[in-house]
Amino acid sequence: MTFKTALVAATLALLPSLSFAMCSDHEQQAQSCAAGMVWDSSQQTCVKQVNS
Repeated sequence: MTFKTALVAATLALLPSLSFAMCSDHEQQAQSCAAGMVWDSSQQTCVKQVNS
C-alpha cells in the first residue's frame, strides 16, 4: 500500500467522526412559534401568549 492510498483511507475513515463533532451542539437551535404563541422553555413547547 502506498503512502497516498493510506492517507486517503485514513481520511475517509475519520471523516464521519469529524462531521459529527462539528454539529454536536443541537441545544442552540432557534424555535419559532405561530402567531399569538410564545416558546415556554420549561415545557419545551409553544404556549398561548398571555397579555397582562
